Order: sequence, then structure tokens, then C-alpha cells
Amino acid sequence: MSESQRPDDARPGLEPPSPSASELVGQALGQAARRAGLDPADEATTGRVVWRAMGGWRGVVESVLPGLAFVLLYTLTGQDLVISLAGSVGLAVVFTAVRLIQRSPASAAFGGLIAAGVAAALALFTGRGEDNFVPGLITNAVYGTAFLVSAVIGWSLIGLAVGFLMNEGVAWRRDQRKRRVFFWLAIAWAALFFARLAVQLPLYLAGEVALLGTLKLIMGLPLFAPLVAVTWLAVRAVYPRRDA
Repeated sequence: MSESQRPDDARPGLEPPSPSASELVGQALGQAARRAGLDPADEATTGRVVWRAMGGWRGVVESVLPGLAFVLLYTLTGQDLVISLAGSVGLAVVFTAVRLIQRSPASAAFGGLIAAGVAAALALFTGRGEDNFVPGLITNAVYGTAFLVSAVIGWSLIGLAVGFLMNEGVAWRRDQRKRRVFFWLAIAWAALFFARLAVQLPLYLAGEVALLGTLKLIMGLPLFAPLVAVTWLAVRAVYPRRDA
């Protein structure tokens, strides 16, 4: 093909076309997955991948202790909201400060601190302990809806992330097997978020603060880790390792 016959986006001196919305979403999701250690091109074992996704021992402690502190203090102090929130947010502050002092990645800790601060501010404003869990309920509803809608319309969020990580963009949509796998993975993640919502929302409405906090912990990492493992294994099945 002569230079005069090239498409406009291939001619020298012209900028390439802007990425589509699906490519931007895939890039954002893929980068987040890569930061969490979830790269299908990685040769790590499933157990190591899941452990990295949880952040190792530090990630587990930072994820569990603030919520556990809130539940314990709320129960032991006779439902003293101020002390309970101070203990929970205080731990989040300590975890973030330690990461900053050690100059280790602090994005997850900052995210946890911001979430804890917003939840605490809302609970203090209303004076209701159960309102400390409102941001989590909203997050589950939003994430569950996003995964469900993406599966139904054929643009699985899992597929978009994996497509970016495997450098194939949205080419996976032309592969019936990959589309089917990514569809069911998105459905599985949507089910996780909606299951949390279905269990926790009635407890929120009933004002069962301690039980709500306990079940939030139980339905957190203990459900997240197995689903990460299933997702990893399913993706590796449709992207088999290549011999060197």
C-alpha cells in the first residue's frame, strides 16, 4: 500500500486515534489489578497471587483491625460511639503513618483511612452507630451493579482488565470461550457484592451495629480470597502458559 493510500491514522505526522471508553476502562482496571499483583502473565502460584492481592500480613491486619476494634469497643463500652470510632480511625491513622515513615506504598492505607474517616464523620453527625457502615453498603451496591451490567451488555469488567494486561485490548470479545468465562466471572463478583448487601442491609435497618460489624468482617477477606483464586485460575485457563 502506498503512502497516499494509508488510513489517516497511519500517515506520518498525524496523532493516533484517541482510545475508546472501553480501552480507558480496561487500562484503569488492568493497572489496578497489576498493582494488586493480579497479572495473568505472572508465573506465580495461585496461593501467592491471592496472598499478594490481600496485601500479605500487613494488608490483612490493616483491613481487619480497624473494623474489629470498632466492634469490640462498641460492645465493651456499652455502645459508646465516640470511643469506638476513635479506636477504629486511630488505627487507620497509625497504619498510614507507619507506611509513610517506612516509605512503603501507602495508597491502600490512605484509601482505608479516607473511608474510615468519612464513615466515622457520618456516624458522628447522625449519632447512629450503624451509619458507620453506610459507605460500605453503597460501595457494595455500586460495585455489584457495575459488574452485573458489564456482564449483561457483553463488556465484562474482568475481560476489560485482562485484555489490557494481556495486550489484546478487546480482542477477547471475538473469542466465544473467553467471553463466556469473563461473563461468569463478572456475575460471580456481582453475586459477592450483592450477597454482602443482602445480608448487611437488613441488619443496618434493624440497627444491629455489633452484628453488622461482625458479619462485615466475615464477608470481607474470607469471601474475597477464594473468589480471587477462582478468577485467577479461570483466566489462566483461557490464557495457557507458553513454553519459553
